[in-house]
Amino acid sequence: MKSIIVTKFVENLSDLTVTTTPSPHPPPSIDPITILVKSTALNYVDILYARGNHQNNRSLVTPPFPLGLEFSGVVLSSPPSSPWPAGTPVFGEALGSFTTHLVLPFSPGLFSSSLHRVPAGWSFRDAAGVPATLPVSYGALVARGGLRTGETVLVHGAAGGLGVMAVQVALAAGAGRVFATASGGRRCAVVRGLSEIHPSYAGKVRCFDTAGGGRWWETIVTETGGRGVDVVFDSVGVVDLSLKCLAHRGRVLVVGFAGRGRGGMEGIKMNRVLLRQAQIIGYRYGESHRRWPEEKARIWKELWPLIEEGKIKPVVYDEVYKGLESVPRALKDLEDRKVWGKAVVQVDDEEEVPLARL
Repeated sequence: MKSIIVTKFVENLSDLTVTTTPSPHPPPSIDPITILVKSTALNYVDILYARGNHQNNRSLVTPPFPLGLEFSGVVLSSPPSSPWPAGTPVFGEALGSFTTHLVLPFSPGLFSSSLHRVPAGWSFRDAAGVPATLPVSYGALVARGGLRTGETVLVHGAAGGLGVMAVQVALAAGAGRVFATASGGRRCAVVRGLSEIHPSYAGKVRCFDTAGGGRWWETIVTETGGRGVDVVFDSVGVVDLSLKCLAHRGRVLVVGFAGRGRGGMEGIKMNRVLLRQAQIIGYRYGESHRRWPEEKARIWKELWPLIEEGKIKPVVYDEVYKGLESVPRALKDLEDRKVWGKAVVQVDDEEEVPLARL
């Protein structure tokens, strides 16, 4: 089998290499599920892990470790107690997804939180980019943010992997209006296109192109009649400016700082927090799962009806990356902000086709 293993932290992403390792032979005592990986998706956190810049690199993830978080594929073998026998198309999240084969230990909660059957109509490429983004966006907006029907939402980095899901989650949860920021006309076009996913979303999305400057917060205040937005979803690091267009007692959900790069954390004027009576809520999906595993299962239980109703759909970047050898190039494209939606690497050589309902 082939995998990308981080034996030491790298500065240059091109130093990540594919290595050949023996096929896994786990002990039967763990009731292993073996998966042939068809596609794997990229996340900004993969870059942080590879460079040793993620907070988890200090404790949970230290070299050597396999890289990657999201995958889709086909079950090769599973224990008799598994609901999905060999041949079942699945997708999920697991550290080490930049590989040709995955072995996951069976556990009662695996199928409710980390491994799922690929929905009808989705290809492996579609499914690979969902498991580490959709539940994060839902967990932040709904589980922690308490988004209510009719509220107004602002999503930053709306064309990114988390952002495209956050916009859809907000709309599916009944938001009356979704404002969004994205850098560049192409990205804003992607964001506006999300309003066409379901008839109930029509006319509810407004995107501001931040590449050209402009005081988007002032426009939001004007278009909300001076009230501002109820909820801000921020995976970029724009809390301070967001406070300028936040409604009184509004909520700011901090889920990342991807826009900060290596420039450090932003400074927040705390007088704005006080004057707006703002709630600033941090959300770490992975840490929440470690502390409250039942929450993750509940999030997925609530997400499945939205997926089946066609209210949530994958958004995949149109560049085709083939083979694990293309992972460093894809990560560089992600870092250089060329990517919108999810960058997905096709690991298996077979042609990608949407799956029929089984």
